[in-house]
Amino acid sequence: MAHLILIRHGKSTWNATGQWTGWTDVELNEDGVAEAKRAGEALKDIEIHKAHVSDLKRAQQTLDHIKAVLGKDIETKTDAALRERSYGIYTGKNKWQVKEEVGEEEFRNIRRSWDHPIPEGESLKDVYARVVPYYEKHILPDLKAGKNVLVSAHGNSLRALIKKLDNISDAAICDLEVGTGEIHCYAFDKEGNITGKEVRASNPDKGKV
Repeated sequence: MAHLILIRHGKSTWNATGQWTGWTDVELNEDGVAEAKRAGEALKDIEIHKAHVSDLKRAQQTLDHIKAVLGKDIETKTDAALRERSYGIYTGKNKWQVKEEVGEEEFRNIRRSWDHPIPEGESLKDVYARVVPYYEKHILPDLKAGKNVLVSAHGNSLRALIKKLDNISDAAICDLEVGTGEIHCYAFDKEGNITGKEVRASNPDKGKV
């Protein structure tokens, strides 16, 4: 049996201020560092053979803290395919101010829907189109070979992958939240079929950052 461990990066400096971050390369804040370390503690019972991480610092710092807690130098592949959704014209804006400006329905569409367009940015459907092929090419073969794989990435790149793994409909995906520092752990058989799932280090503040 193999495990796929998905972790959203710890809280970043822009998470703390309510700004849409997207591709902006911000760092973890103190809370985010603590979340990353807790995630490492929550993974001590799994021997991780490989790791994949986005090219943005907050995901890389999260993985570095996990490695430090585990005391392991894990073989790691870095790739932009795993980076956060681009928020286009909304990048850097305070999401709660945007909510006041556009209204509840449009805000929910911008933030959580499947294929709602953002000027100069990406929809979740666009993110899915880069994340899932990466998973199928670079991650799934190792799972079939019995290796435990960790992915340190972002709220929307993980929502896209979880949509694939959990077979979530286009309509239902708007209800999926992944909190900072939250872990989704899947078990796989040698054919690449999912045989179990658990959520570790669940974040009670999910949806607020």
